[in-house]
Amino acid sequence: MAAGFREKLEEGIVLCDGAMGTMLYDSGIFINRCFDEVTLSNPSLVEKIHRQYLAAGADVIETNTFGANRFKLKLHGLDSQTREINLQGARLARRVAGGNALVAGSIGPLGLKIEPWGPTSNEEAEEVFREQGEALLEGGVDLFILETFADLNEIHQALKGLKKICDLPIVAQMTLQFDGLGLYGTEPGEFAVRLSEWQADVVGINCTVGPKIMLEALEKMVKAVNTYISIQPNAGIPQNVDGRNIYLTSPEYMAEYARRFVAAGARMIGGCCGTTPAHIRAIHEALRTVKPVPERFAPRKPTPSPEPTIRAVPRIDKSRLSSRLARGEFARIVELVPPRGWDTKGVIRAASALAGASV
Repeated sequence: MAAGFREKLEEGIVLCDGAMGTMLYDSGIFINRCFDEVTLSNPSLVEKIHRQYLAAGADVIETNTFGANRFKLKLHGLDSQTREINLQGARLARRVAGGNALVAGSIGPLGLKIEPWGPTSNEEAEEVFREQGEALLEGGVDLFILETFADLNEIHQALKGLKKICDLPIVAQMTLQFDGLGLYGTEPGEFAVRLSEWQADVVGINCTVGPKIMLEALEKMVKAVNTYISIQPNAGIPQNVDGRNIYLTSPEYMAEYARRFVAAGARMIGGCCGTTPAHIRAIHEALRTVKPVPERFAPRKPTPSPEPTIRAVPRIDKSRLSSRLARGEFARIVELVPPRGWDTKGVIRAASALAGASV
């Protein structure tokens, strides 16, 4: 079955399923529950949701294991059940899919910061991802989907961990902020190049934002790499209605954007938070007569960028401030408060005056 995913990509558009968490919440699973554990405590509910997505036309269904890593499960006192939750999540999805669809092992971020942003080492992060991947592999998944990552370094550790245990296809997806950039200001084209260099079979974006922002990001990614690209947007931005967060983007709206995604160069399409089997069914119907962009039939891995030549600059030569500090001289530093509006003239005048006063 592993080759089936790559073959489907070569043949045409691959349709993934929609949100699992949204469906569990709508079924009465409270937000303070561990959604991944529901696979053990209420497998029939998870199975029902998988079947609904299959009936809607999904080619790929994802396991209910997005947050089933050791660190996140520990918050619920379930870290000792890490292997069991992932194993059963994969087996349940495999049983439902049978030979009619592919099963993707869903893996999300660790829920904490790793180096250089936090105390968790790259090696430990890689080990935790490998641990989750091994259980999903044993459960019978056909591919892995790394999704909703904000930190490029973290998803790199996930890729390394998975590649050490098998050669199954990997879809690597980052998430965007409302400005169309990654959490740390990374351009979509930049992380597409990095993920391709790290040998992800498909690079993509998912979650947080709706179709419009994702289409703009997709257009940048297509220009940066000639690799299969996946798009899994939220059903818009949730609105608070009578105390509940409701996603208002209709299935028809999502389906229209699915056509635009294909025209822009996407090869794998699905849904994230707020999307339901109704959204996936509408996308499935919309894509029946849509063909992928021809020039993206034969993806290639980009040639890794050469490491830049770094020339060490003596501290004394870096700047006026650095020069003073290097010589042990007194330095005057002034903080300027940003303007409250759009007019920066006042700040520029103040900076000019300070520059003339030996700051």
